[in-house]
Amino acid sequence: MRAIRTISSSTDVLRRAEALDALDAVLPFDRREFLAELLSDGDVETLRHLAREGIGENSMRALASDLAYLEAWCQAATANPLPWPAPEALLLKFLAHHLWDPARREADPAHGMPEDVSAALMQAGLLRSSGPHSPSTVRRRLSSWSTLTQWRGLEGKFNAPGLRNATKLAVRASSRPRLRKSAKAVTLDVLGELLKACAGDRLVDVRDRALLMVAFASGGRRRSEVSSLRVEQLIEEDPVPADPDDPDTALLPCVTIHLGRTKTTEADGGASVLLIGKPVATLEDWLARAGITEGAVFRRIDRWGHLERRALTPQAVNLILKRRILQAGLDQREFSAHGLRAGFLTEAARRGIPLPEAMQQSQHRSVQQASRYYNDAERRNGNAARLIV
Repeated sequence: MRAIRTISSSTDVLRRAEALDALDAVLPFDRREFLAELLSDGDVETLRHLAREGIGENSMRALASDLAYLEAWCQAATANPLPWPAPEALLLKFLAHHLWDPARREADPAHGMPEDVSAALMQAGLLRSSGPHSPSTVRRRLSSWSTLTQWRGLEGKFNAPGLRNATKLAVRASSRPRLRKSAKAVTLDVLGELLKACAGDRLVDVRDRALLMVAFASGGRRRSEVSSLRVEQLIEEDPVPADPDDPDTALLPCVTIHLGRTKTTEADGGASVLLIGKPVATLEDWLARAGITEGAVFRRIDRWGHLERRALTPQAVNLILKRRILQAGLDQREFSAHGLRAGFLTEAARRGIPLPEAMQQSQHRSVQQASRYYNDAERRNGNAARLIV
């Protein structure tokens, strides 16, 4: 088996780990030493440069993870460090190692990723299975590779016709279907069960109710947006009528959430969404009970019920949802935090809310992506699939 060798001395690794400490707000502490062993001095400097340029935390984590994988793969596949810029032949080799046909592999053992390369990556904890990767993962890593090349002031071959054609053919031949991030959407009926699961009076129950309702009602916010939400982003507005067409109906509390930098918006883009009614009351109850007047909205609570100052991580948001899914008697494997985002759009489609209006709240940039949930709802509610029942 070909192992992934690091040619750096322990002093070099320690020096790079200390340099990565400057990114402690972005990179998990337990990952820094691991990354320091795989990355070069140039890699670390590129990441630090990107951090100084203000790249988003999620993008930084993805770039660091992809860069570590690329360095390890290149070492295992070629016995050499990752070259900058990468020649087109190396890009094609990466494609051939990650997108391949399992049926052809049975007849041709040389097809796909060599077994020694696969074994080395598994031993390093960078590969979970020996099968082909998903096209989306391969595209993301090629995109990260291209971005990092550009930030080094170099020109790569990522737009070469040969690579583009090979990518299209490899994706077309891939037998892996595209899976959703959450197998099932957290629709209103599911959300209702989750809220019942955290209906108690403990501080953790109050927090989880507010977290779930705010995440859903604000357009299905991403877990990174929920975890990074701060009190300073919340602006109390004048109450609004429960029925927009009848100003004499009861008034409901209203809050604007200024999103700042997200996956699809810039920090100074002015993007915002509204919270109206019960989600506002639930959020205000949480902030009052927790005594939070500034800083992170959703914070960690220890096993003894003590509130901490540090914000929840995106991973913690996902774990909270899965814990409540389990308590509600549902299957954890079928839901993730992204199900709140899918659930919001699915419910909007069911209620006949126009797609553009729903996208204003969800802040989806792609009509094609958002409309998938509308198309699914229409098919389920339509008669085309009910010709024989």
